[in-house]
Amino acid sequence: MRLLTLRSPNGPIAAVERDGSRLIVNDAQGRAISDVGNLLRHSDWRNLATRASVAAAPEWRVLRPILEPGATVCVGLNYKRHVLEMGRQLPTVPTLFSKLPRALTDPDTSIPLPADSNMMDYEGELTIVIGQGGRNIPHARAWDAVAGFTLLNDVTARDFQKRSLQWFAGKSWERATPVGPVFVTADEFPDFPDREIVTRVNGEERQRSPMSDLIFDVPTLVSDLSRIITLEPGDMIATGTPGGVGDAMKPPSYLKPGDVVEISFDGIGLLRNTFVRAS
Repeated sequence: MRLLTLRSPNGPIAAVERDGSRLIVNDAQGRAISDVGNLLRHSDWRNLATRASVAAAPEWRVLRPILEPGATVCVGLNYKRHVLEMGRQLPTVPTLFSKLPRALTDPDTSIPLPADSNMMDYEGELTIVIGQGGRNIPHARAWDAVAGFTLLNDVTARDFQKRSLQWFAGKSWERATPVGPVFVTADEFPDFPDREIVTRVNGEERQRSPMSDLIFDVPTLVSDLSRIITLEPGDMIATGTPGGVGDAMKPPSYLKPGDVVEISFDGIGLLRNTFVRAS
């Protein structure tokens, strides 16, 4: 099942993609639901999406699926190749950091490159979206907490990231982390370990990796994070980025005005954004 959030004339609405059409998802009282995050907070969200029958206008713009996640947690250093290219040892526990909701932005938007940083970098990431959630979720039941997946570009100001031991300053630049374009339910990925995430800059492939290269897999991340916080519907966990980031190239290759970054994952589609000079 493919779900997305659209900008209608009356505000954002949740929709489902089915047979080439986008259909508006209503609650049990027939009212439109504002985004995929709010849809996931309904215990019968699958039934609500299945019953959708009214077509959305084709010109309505696609927004990020979850507009205001309660938590956006990112995992650093979680692909073997990326850890090695950064000259680090393989971690023994997940490296976690968070993003504020105001760091997030939409697919197909132009993202200004900040004047304060000349080391902005891309990081294509598959992102877990929590469904039923919970606290202290056992590893064996962690998949039950996963509603599905979307894509995220963890755009990073490397100079700000490196100015201290904490990564927040480099990872939470306002409106610089695009998410989307759709949310796809977990049952669409029976061959999950073999699926690949790919990042291209101006059409040039920079990153490609199967999910089997993850150091900490999906159940491990969900279970570990649930020991720290109660996971709630619509929370997102970005699973880390593969090798091939601009910062590790020789010489480094950072984003510049006019660059187009495309992140793809078979079964989800393409997250595409253009980077522009800040006004």
